[in-house]
Amino acid sequence: MPDYKAPVRDMKFVLHEVLGAEQLLASMPKTSEVNAELMNTVLDEAAKVAETLLAPLNRQGDEIGCRFEEGKVTTPQGFVEGYRTFASGGWIGLSGDPAYGGQGMPKMLSVCFEEMIMGANSSLALYAVLSAGATLALARHASDELKQAYLPKLYEGSWSATMCLTEPHAGTDLGIIKTRAEPQADGSYKLTGTKIFITGGEHDLTDNIIHMVLAKLPDAPPGPKGISLFLVPKLMPDADGNPGAANGVSCGSIEHKMGIKGSATCVMNFDDATAYLIGEPHKGLTYMFTMMNYERLTIGLQGLGLAEASYTTAAEYAKERIQGRSPAGPEQPEKAADPLLVHPDVRRMLLTMRAYTEGGRALAAYVGSQLDIAYFHPDAAQRDRASKLVALLTPIAKAAFTDRGFEATVLGQQVLGGHGYVSEWGQEQHVRDARIAQIYEGTNGIQALDLMGRKVVFDRDGLLAEMSAEIRAFVEKEKSGRVAAFASVLADAVDCLEDTANWVKQANIDNPHEVGAASVPFLELMTLVLYCYMWARMVKTAEQALSDKSGDTAFYNAKIHVGCFFLDRLMPRYKALSAEIKAGSDVLMAMDAELF
Repeated sequence: MPDYKAPVRDMKFVLHEVLGAEQLLASMPKTSEVNAELMNTVLDEAAKVAETLLAPLNRQGDEIGCRFEEGKVTTPQGFVEGYRTFASGGWIGLSGDPAYGGQGMPKMLSVCFEEMIMGANSSLALYAVLSAGATLALARHASDELKQAYLPKLYEGSWSATMCLTEPHAGTDLGIIKTRAEPQADGSYKLTGTKIFITGGEHDLTDNIIHMVLAKLPDAPPGPKGISLFLVPKLMPDADGNPGAANGVSCGSIEHKMGIKGSATCVMNFDDATAYLIGEPHKGLTYMFTMMNYERLTIGLQGLGLAEASYTTAAEYAKERIQGRSPAGPEQPEKAADPLLVHPDVRRMLLTMRAYTEGGRALAAYVGSQLDIAYFHPDAAQRDRASKLVALLTPIAKAAFTDRGFEATVLGQQVLGGHGYVSEWGQEQHVRDARIAQIYEGTNGIQALDLMGRKVVFDRDGLLAEMSAEIRAFVEKEKSGRVAAFASVLADAVDCLEDTANWVKQANIDNPHEVGAASVPFLELMTLVLYCYMWARMVKTAEQALSDKSGDTAFYNAKIHVGCFFLDRLMPRYKALSAEIKAGSDVLMAMDAELF
C-alpha cells in the first residue's frame, strides 16, 4: 500500500492565506494565544503522527479486523500500542476544555487534524474522535461532578467513549426507543435496553469505556421530547477514580462489515446498568446533538481524508504508468508508451477528485471557523450569526464531503484500472472505508431532508439568506482578475439557489412530498454554490500570491488551474439540479407501490 501523505501545505494555505485564521483567533480572547507558529507546529506534528504511526497500521487493520470472543473484543495487531502512543501525545484532547486537561485548540485547526487521521487510518481514528465528541457533550451539558470525574480520563485517552442511539427497531426515528432508565434513591439510575451499531462499544484499547446512552424515564412524554441522556461506565470508578467493579454493560456481538474492519461495531446490552443523568430530564436529544453535530462534521472529514489518500495514489500512478499514446502524438517517443496523464479522461478523473477535495477542505475549515466564532466570540451578535451558519452548513458538510469523498475514491480506483481493484494498492480499501460515511451519523438522505425541510422551507431564522448575503457581498467586490469569472457565475448561482428554494416553499404548500423530492438535489445544488465560493476565494488568494511573488509558484498555479476546472466543468451542473427539483414530486409518487 502506498504511503499516506498529509496535505499540510494546502491546509496551511486555507487557514492562513484564505481564511486569515491568525487574525480571527486573535480577535477572541479565549483563542488569542493561538498564533500561526503554533498552528503550523500542530499541523506538522499531526502529519507525522498520521503518516508514521496511524497509516502503517491501516492495511493490517483491514486484513485482520476485530475479533469477538466471550464478550470481549480484540482489535487488530498494533492497534493497542498505536492508540496509546497516539493518546499519550494529547491528541484526543486537542480541542478539549483546558480546565479539565484539554488543550483548547480551535475547531478550524482540529478539522485539519481530523482529516489527516481519518485519511491515514479511519478505523483507528474512529475510537479517538468518538471520545472527542463525547467530551464536548459532557463539557457543555454535564454537572461539574461528572466533568471532574470523567473529562480528564477521556482527554488523556486512558478511557474512551461511545454514542449509543440506535436500537434494533429504531434508527432514524429515535422517538420510539425502548431503552429505559429507572431513578434510584442515591440519585443514579438503572438503565436497561439494547443498542446496535455502536462504534467502539467494546475493545482493548483503553482501561474503561464510557457510554453516552439515550433512554427514557418512566414519566417521559412520548416521542423525541421524552428522551434523556445518560452516562454509563463499563467499569464503575472506585473511590480513587480508577476503574473498579463491572457495571451491567456487555457486548453481545460485533458486526461483519464491508469496511472500517479495524473499528469494532458492537451490539451493546445494558442490564440494570448504573447510569447518571446528563443535564435535565427529557432534553437528551438536544444534548446528544451537541455530540452528533460534532461527529457529523468529523465523519464528513472521513470522506475528505480518504479522498485525499486516494487522489495521492492515483496521481502518482498516472504519472508513472505508461499506457497508450497521447491523442496529439507521442510525448515520450523513446518509451513504449506515454504516461496515463496524457489521456484527457484520466485528467478529468484526477481533476474532479482534486477539485472536490480541495473545495471541501476549504469549506470544512470555514465551518470550523464559524464553530469557533459561535463558541468563543465575545460579541453576542457574532455568536448568533455564526450559530445560524453552523446550523445551515452542518448537514451539507456531512453529506457533501462523504458523497464527493466516496465518488473520489471510486475515481481513484478507476485511474488504476485492475490495480485499483486488488488490495496491494489500497484503493479498494479506501472505497470500502468511505462507503459507511454516507450512512452513519445520519444517512445523507436525512442530512438533505434536514437542510431542505428544517433549514430552508420551514426555517424562521433566515439561515439561507444569511449565507447568501455573505456570498453576494463577496461577489460585489470582485470585478477584476481571474476571480471575476467566478464572481459572475456565483451571482447567477446564488440567484438560482434562492429561486429554487422559493419554488420548493411554494410547491410544498399544496404538495407535502415536494420537500422530500427536492432534498438531495437541493443539497447538491447548494454544495456547488458553496464550493464555488470557496474556490473563488482560493483563486483570488493564489493570484494575489503570484502577483506578490510570494514564492511556491507551482503550488499557486496548480490552485488556479484546479479552480478553473471546477468552474468550467463541474459548476455548470447547478442549472440541471435546479431543473430536476422544479420537475416536482409527481413523477416520483405516481407509480403504485406494488409495481416496485
